[in-house]
Amino acid sequence: MVRLTVNPTRMELTKLTNRLGTATRGHKLLKDKQDELMRRFIILAKAANQLRDEVEADLIRTMRAVVLANATIHEAFIEELFAIPADRVSLDIMSTNVLSVELPQMSFAYDQDLVTNNLNYGYLNSNEELDEAIDSLLRLRPNLLKLTEQEKSCQLMADEIEKTRRRVNALESLTIPQLEETITFIKMKLEENERSNIIRLIKVKSMNK
Repeated sequence: MVRLTVNPTRMELTKLTNRLGTATRGHKLLKDKQDELMRRFIILAKAANQLRDEVEADLIRTMRAVVLANATIHEAFIEELFAIPADRVSLDIMSTNVLSVELPQMSFAYDQDLVTNNLNYGYLNSNEELDEAIDSLLRLRPNLLKLTEQEKSCQLMADEIEKTRRRVNALESLTIPQLEETITFIKMKLEENERSNIIRLIKVKSMNK
């Protein structure tokens, strides 16, 4: 470890000792923050994974129904049915601060009646598979939106964990050892100077006798 280039004086020793105390306290606070971030990230990631599994299972069932519907209904009819959205989703994003991480709180507004009323299309050109696919997609929408919020929160928290980890490692591997080595060097130099002064005083006294 390369020590800092400073003059070996008591003033520098005091400054570096104060810096070491600050760095040590900062390291502890950052380490505690990293541990708490990891704990919360694991909880959030587990919830997101569970919801993702549910969404993926529902999507698989939905896509199977879509494929069956597409095989029995004219493709142009399906394309016309979904060409114009039957509903609009509005999004309001707020944020909550969790350990210096701004996590999104997404509030979605959409027509709840659409889930029960379905799309406005006739039954002449439709079939059971198409009805099932549309019903499944509408039921799936709240979970898809919730999953969006959770996965974005996981991403932001993972970024903050990485930043905190780098700062902890920098203090742990570079700053604190460098300060400790420099402080030790200055103490040794000061002790050496004191011994030299004592020997010089002894010689002066012996010469004056």
